Amino acid sequence: MTRLFGCGCRRTFTSSLFKSALLLPFSGLLTREAGAQDKPEAPTPGPKRTMKSHVLDTGADVLQNKKPIDAMSEYLNGFHFYADDMGRQVEANHFCTHLTEDFHQCVIYDSNQSNAKLIGIEYIVSERVFKSLPDEEKRLWHSHHYEVKSGELVAPRVPDIAEHAFMKDLVTTYGKTWHTWQIDRDKAFPFGIPQLMMGFTQDGQANASMVQDRDRRFKVSADAQKKDRADIPMPTVVSGANAWEGGKTVQLTLTEVPVKNLRR
Repeated sequence: MTRLFGCGCRRTFTSSLFKSALLLPFSGLLTREAGAQDKPEAPTPGPKRTMKSHVLDTGADVLQNKKPIDAMSEYLNGFHFYADDMGRQVEANHFCTHLTEDFHQCVIYDSNQSNAKLIGIEYIVSERVFKSLPDEEKRLWHSHHYEVKSGELVAPRVPDIAEHAFMKDLVTTYGKTWHTWQIDRDKAFPFGIPQLMMGFTQDGQANASMVQDRDRRFKVSADAQKKDRADIPMPTVVSGANAWEGGKTVQLTLTEVPVKNLRR
């Protein structure tokens, strides 16, 4: 899924940039290859797939088109925390589709391997779109300025010149993220309800050992990326984003309600 030059995502991989990147020595294209995902994986319910399941899955893969999946051309690795508890932090592997110049949609997994668990989704919009949102809606969104400038967010295997341009564009965007699997509490099963997630906004918030572990596995360096991105202008965050910084936030809870239009 980690295509070397995935997409014209977030207006970054323009044709000229794409062509210039292709002119790089081939060895340079692999300077930051994602390492093997060696985090221990908790088993999901049920026995291993049978040969029958393998055959049926392979047949479906060959015969059916998967256009929404094929359109995912961008892979990002970063971190999220639960909007109401910064102590709960998780690694997030984003696989994204560029729908328009102002809108992207991503599915989020706990790893980048074929047996990865689907743990959430994220919608990403431009600053222009975010400014147009109602104030109540803005409370659900977080900025990406620090994730980019800190080097915390990376695009594994993308050459430095392309990733830098990529991040320069991403730094002004905003994301709304829901995790459907509370992987930090239950690695084997998606108990509970979706939870609103946020992104870090300053040094000292992210668990340093968590970032270091990611860097080791993916053979990247957040510190090195921070230095490389020092020339990217720090944007002014639009009012309304990162609402949790005020000490209060919104979060989903279970509430019993009557069923409307019930048919039996």
